[in-house]
Amino acid sequence: MLARLFLKPAGKPEAQLRKGYGVLCGAVGVGLNLLLFCGKLAAGLASGSIAVVADAVNNLSDAGSSVVTLLGFHLAEQKPDHHHPFGHGRMEYLSGLVVSMLILLMGFELAQSSVEKILHPVPANAGWQVTAMLCAAILVKLYMAFYNRRAGRRIGSTALEAAALDSLGDCAATAVVLAASLVERYTDLILDGWGGLLVALFILWSGVQAVRTTIDPLLGTPPSAEFVEEIRSLVLSHQPILGVHDLIVHDYGPGRRMISLHAEVPAGGELTELHNRIDHVERELRERLGCEAVIHMDPVCTDDGVTQETRRRVEALIRCIDGGITIHDFRVIPRKDHAHLVFDAAVPFDFRLTDQEVEEKIQNAVQVLDSGFQAKVRVERSYT
Repeated sequence: MLARLFLKPAGKPEAQLRKGYGVLCGAVGVGLNLLLFCGKLAAGLASGSIAVVADAVNNLSDAGSSVVTLLGFHLAEQKPDHHHPFGHGRMEYLSGLVVSMLILLMGFELAQSSVEKILHPVPANAGWQVTAMLCAAILVKLYMAFYNRRAGRRIGSTALEAAALDSLGDCAATAVVLAASLVERYTDLILDGWGGLLVALFILWSGVQAVRTTIDPLLGTPPSAEFVEEIRSLVLSHQPILGVHDLIVHDYGPGRRMISLHAEVPAGGELTELHNRIDHVERELRERLGCEAVIHMDPVCTDDGVTQETRRRVEALIRCIDGGITIHDFRVIPRKDHAHLVFDAAVPFDFRLTDQEVEEKIQNAVQVLDSGFQAKVRVERSYT
C-alpha cells in the first residue's frame, strides 16, 4: 500500500525503484523505531525493568540503522565519477555492514547490563501498561520484518534483508521480555536480568547473521545458477556460437555488473561477420540483463571429423574420472610420431583433487586411450 501510494512503481525504471524502496523502508523504519523507543523507555523507567529499557535502547539503535540504510541507498545511486568509474553501488553493501556492526555493539552492551542485573536482582513493577506496550511492539516489529523482507526480495537488497532479519530477532527478544515480566508478576521469581540477557543473545545472533549476509557480496560471491543459465541461454541462442566457458561476473553493486566470457565459434567462419555477431550479443546482454559484457572468441574446429571424434572419446574418459569436469578449447596438434591434445579442463572450486592430480589423471587416461596421444592440459577452477 505504501509503495503504491508513494512510489507509484508501475512503469518506473528498476534503478529508480531501488532507490524509492530503500528510502521508503528506511523512513518507515526510523519513524516506527523511534515510536517504539519512546513507548518502551517510558514503560521501562516507570516499572524499573532493565529488560524493557534494554529493548527500548535496541529500538533506538534500529532507528539509527534505518538512517544508515537511507544514507546507503542515497550514496549508492550516485553516478560514476573519475575516482569511482564503476559507480557507488557497493555503498549499499557497506551500509548493511554498518547496520550489522551496530547490532553487534548493542548486543554486547545489553549483555553486560543484564549480567549486572542478574548479579544484583531488583524486582520490577511491570503492570498492564508494560504488557500492552510489549504486545504492540511485537506486532509492529512483525510488520517491519514483513515489509523489509518483501521489499528486499523485490529489489535484491541485502541491506533490507538484514533489516528484516533484525526485526525478526527483535520480535523474539521482545517476546522473551514479555514472558519474563508476566512470570515475575505472578510468581516470586525475578527474571528481569535473565530476560535482558536473552534479548542480548538474540541481538548478537541476528547481528552475526546480518554480517554474514552483507559481507559476502563485498568479498565477492559467485553469481546465482539462474543468472549464469540466463547468460548461457542468451549467448547460445545466437548463431554460430557453439559453446560458452570461462564466464566471470564482476559485481559492483546491485544493477552494476560486468561480465566476461569466452564464446566458441567455427574456426572456418568469416572474421568480420563473427565479430559483428559478437558485438550484437554484447549489446543484447547490456539491454536485457543490464550488464556490460566483454566476449572473447575462441575458434574451434567443426569440419574435422577426426578432431570431433577424438574430443568425444576424451570427454567420455574424463567423465569416468568425475562428471563435474568439463573441457573446452580442444585442439589436436600433429607431430612426427605422436599428437598433442591441447585443451582446458574446468573443475569446481571444491573439487576433491588438486589441480596437479587432475592433470595427471587426465594425462594417464589419454595415454590409455591411445599411446600416440600426449595431453597438454590447463586445469582451471570454475564456479560455473
